Amino acid sequence: MNTDQIKGSVKDAAGKAQRKLGEAIGSTDQQVKGAAHQVEGKAQKAVGDAREVVKDARDSARKP
Repeated sequence: MNTDQIKGSVKDAAGKAQRKLGEAIGSTDQQVKGAAHQVEGKAQKAVGDAREVVKDARDSARKP
């Protein structure tokens, strides 16, 4: 697991919490900001996932 995966997961969870809070208090602004943080987190996690795939492939290619 790399830092992009971890940070992305944290941003996704924080965004989800912010979005849910916005729903609870009826704040469209908070819902939108939370959804944006979720998207940002999911994208960062996807980058981290891709980096892991490349790293694993590189490590496999190095093994005899």
